[in-house]
Amino acid sequence: MRVAHFSDLHVLALEGVSRLRFLNKRFTGLVNLRVKREHKHRPGHVRAVVREVARAKVDHVVITGDLTNLALEQEFDAVKRLIEEELGFGAADVTIVPGNHDLYTRGAMRAQRFTRSFAPYLESDLPELAADIALGRFPVVKLRGPVALIGMSSAVPRPPLVASGELGERQLEALARILAHDEVKRRTPILALHHPIHNPPSRIKTLVEGLVDAVDLGDVISPVRTGLLLHGHLHNRMQRDFPTKAGRVLAVGATSASLHHDDEHRMAGFNLYEFDGAGALQEIEAHVLDPASDTFRIDRVPTWH
Repeated sequence: MRVAHFSDLHVLALEGVSRLRFLNKRFTGLVNLRVKREHKHRPGHVRAVVREVARAKVDHVVITGDLTNLALEQEFDAVKRLIEEELGFGAADVTIVPGNHDLYTRGAMRAQRFTRSFAPYLESDLPELAADIALGRFPVVKLRGPVALIGMSSAVPRPPLVASGELGERQLEALARILAHDEVKRRTPILALHHPIHNPPSRIKTLVEGLVDAVDLGDVISPVRTGLLLHGHLHNRMQRDFPTKAGRVLAVGATSASLHHDDEHRMAGFNLYEFDGAGALQEIEAHVLDPASDTFRIDRVPTWH
């Protein structure tokens, strides 16, 4: 079983967008784009990553949020075209979860733009165990061979300059039910969410950009003997152990698929995970974009402590 993982596309599409749409948090977001982000995030890198994943002979693809920049309808439409036309995988073979940029405003959540745009990708094999949250029904479970992919939503609308996430009590209770299900217990669980479970050391920084209920998530996954937790958000490749009462979960972050950066661990690309028939993780690779040649080289995913 081969699983590809990329994240943080930050697709920007402003054509035909009224200026009135920026009389809210999007104004600060647009300023941020113009001042420092726009020259770092390149749409050509995203297309290169998606095309390389399509060629990589993987069985499943995980995309861990921040597909859009400002949660505009035009951006969701552009991402859908990219996934459907360039990636070429059916919805059953793609796990997609939202990031904080996909719920950039409360209006984006009320309109459920993410869930409406990606409804076919959010069909769960265990729908009766999901919880009703503001964005829809989560977690989304896909039982595939020796693994159980569990997509969660940590995205919530926040004030300007705040990017923290939260799973919420209902979704965590649903996750506990899912992890206890026989079909999940006999597989290796792969949790997918945008925010990492490892928070910054500062409580204030956690409230600004971390996962505010990471401790509660740790409690829920404490019975897990082995598994993966895939995330984005930090625009950095990394792997870190998260000890559980029964063993450990390996938390692995993917960098931004659109990011142009001098640091090789932050440069655009994707991660690839290979499992044996029993669900044991055999290998992790980082596929790193070389923009000069539009090719990819294989590297390690660095360990963080």
